[in-house]
Amino acid sequence: YLEFKIMSDIVNDILGTQKSNLHFKVGLYFGTYNPIHIGHMAIANYMVEFTDIDQLWFVVSPQNPHKKKTNLLNDYDRLELVHRAVDEDTRIRVSDIEFNMPKPSYTTDTLAYLKDKFPKYEFRILMGSDNLENFHKWKNYETIIENFGVIVYPRPGSAQSKYEEHKNITFTNAPQMEISSTFIRNAIKDGKDVRHFLPPKTWEYLDKMGFYR
Repeated sequence: YLEFKIMSDIVNDILGTQKSNLHFKVGLYFGTYNPIHIGHMAIANYMVEFTDIDQLWFVVSPQNPHKKKTNLLNDYDRLELVHRAVDEDTRIRVSDIEFNMPKPSYTTDTLAYLKDKFPKYEFRILMGSDNLENFHKWKNYETIIENFGVIVYPRPGSAQSKYEEHKNITFTNAPQMEISSTFIRNAIKDGKDVRHFLPPKTWEYLDKMGFYR
């Protein structure tokens, strides 16, 4: 029900605020968001204003195939943190579409589902340059590049990419973010007040619930 409601809200927002568009471009920003922080929000803001996507969807992943599940907050708590971060910004939406898909969740399977559900939309994958270095390890990565395309934001320390000349991969000059969810979790565990590293409503909920302590 929750997934249906979220997707219905997305469709209603688009129909209510956008002209009829057969090529509505959506950037998919996948992640565990454990927790979401101002670095994620800054990248999202950049992508909706400085690239050709019309809307960005935070796709909250229940389990990443390349990450261990240790210290991973409950799926719906992380989803709530992202909802509070986005708040009323209609340029950005939140999706729990992977919660009900087979685990571990793979991007290629999610894309196939979305393309079937929204055949008139053009989907792009958003990722950091550090993830691009390991993109060849992803399931069906060549299909993702050819059929959907990738928009890349720079990450500190990443090497020059072999994909820089690829027609379906776009490199941006987004500000580099050195903030990590791991840093925030460890800081909270150590009793540090890191409220300004998270969107205000996200911090409020996180602090109230005592997460990561």
